[in-house]
Amino acid sequence: MLEQSVREQLQAIVGPKWFKDDSESLVSYSYDATPLYQSMPDGVVFPASTEEVSGVMKVCAEHKIPVIGRGAGSNLCGGVVPVQGGIVMVMTRMNKLIEIDQDNLTATFQTGLNTKQFHTAVEAAGLFYPPDPSSMIICTMGGNIALGAGGLRGLKYGTTKDYVIGLEAVLANGDILRTGGKLVKDVAGYDLTRLLVGSGGTLAILTEATVKLVPKPGFRRSMVAMYSDLGSAARSVSQIVANRITPCTLEFMDKATIRVVEDFARIGLPVDAEAILAIEQDGDETIVERDLRLIEDICRKEGAIQVKVAATPEEGAKVMEARRSALAALSRLRPTTILEDATVPRSKIAEMVLEVQRIADKYDVQICTFGHAGDGNLHPTAMTDARDEEEIHRVEKAFEEIFEAAIRMGGTITGEHGVGLVKAPFLEWKVGASGIDIMKRLKDAFDPDHILNPGKLFAETRKRIVFTEPQNEGEGGGSASGQTAAGQDRPDGREA
Repeated sequence: MLEQSVREQLQAIVGPKWFKDDSESLVSYSYDATPLYQSMPDGVVFPASTEEVSGVMKVCAEHKIPVIGRGAGSNLCGGVVPVQGGIVMVMTRMNKLIEIDQDNLTATFQTGLNTKQFHTAVEAAGLFYPPDPSSMIICTMGGNIALGAGGLRGLKYGTTKDYVIGLEAVLANGDILRTGGKLVKDVAGYDLTRLLVGSGGTLAILTEATVKLVPKPGFRRSMVAMYSDLGSAARSVSQIVANRITPCTLEFMDKATIRVVEDFARIGLPVDAEAILAIEQDGDETIVERDLRLIEDICRKEGAIQVKVAATPEEGAKVMEARRSALAALSRLRPTTILEDATVPRSKIAEMVLEVQRIADKYDVQICTFGHAGDGNLHPTAMTDARDEEEIHRVEKAFEEIFEAAIRMGGTITGEHGVGLVKAPFLEWKVGASGIDIMKRLKDAFDPDHILNPGKLFAETRKRIVFTEPQNEGEGGGSASGQTAAGQDRPDGREA
């Protein structure tokens, strides 16, 4: 519990109404959208300005109290679980759209701004902000920036990190830092803006941001290609890109996901297909129509059993909304849904999907796969029950092997969800010991007392990874991606 003097100081900064330490509030902010992780904070504050954020940080720095910046809590990596207690700083009162600058094609806002509201305001001004995470109806722009969010349009337009050009942030000691600005070019010193994007609240609390905008596309059209095998779908993706066509959206769903999404959305998806590609292109109408004809030819040549082009914008929107609803649809199957992300080179998509299926069979768990085929970012999703500890253990072992497989194929443990708490034990697999060392030095420079979002990125224990060749089922059905050290503790206290 916080000392009374600390409580009084925090109340004086944000106002008594905006400091909470009643049991209901503490429980409400003890978890995020990540299943299985929960830890109680000691207090919750809701600042209304950068100055209030600075004041809170100064008090917490003096008393070495952990501070966890939080938006809507929609992340899927345990990014804002207060594993060491402390203060959860909820940024949703700081939700102003400060400016849409038509001359410089930029927008500036407070980081608690809702992502969907921001999109709506920008498009009403005839401009476009491409990053579109599936949780955009509830997530905040600050959360998107803190975890480097992606979205369905990442292939053509890039992700959040490609659009943030300026930040205002409060450091661990309460100092206010401003980086970048409304600039096309800026190489004055280290790129602190890029460093803070994706840092997960471990280096600073983000209070304002400036992002670049692009002209709003004038035309958009969608199509669905259906396949009887995964290889044909994967080859289609490779050939589309090889032919210098860059769709706005190029999404993948496996058979199990198709069936669940169709049962949920009822838009006529082919439930007997092994895989589908949902494709959207935007831009000049002539170019869009040309690209869709070329894409259709490619898909048919590579073995698509059917290609259906949306007749109307409304029909196309239904296809994309069905894809966005995949998590909601899958969550109807079992009490607990664990959605992960692993990214591989596009050429490895089919191999990775088959590997996920093999691993799921090995551990006798239910995993469906969908995701962003165009940029290789797949979302293997386990349907399970948190009350069944033995099954949860099998799910966790399955995801370990999935992450190992992604790295072995030249990929990574996360393409858009972030490391947070969940993937901290696996970060060294991707960046190596030297990568961990330099990241820790950066952490020390920004936050010497480690009060900003502690317990994230860096695991207290490390896992070993030794890549081995796949074994046949007749040889014991061993991991296709190696072995890990057993018996090590996870950050949440459970055995790995």
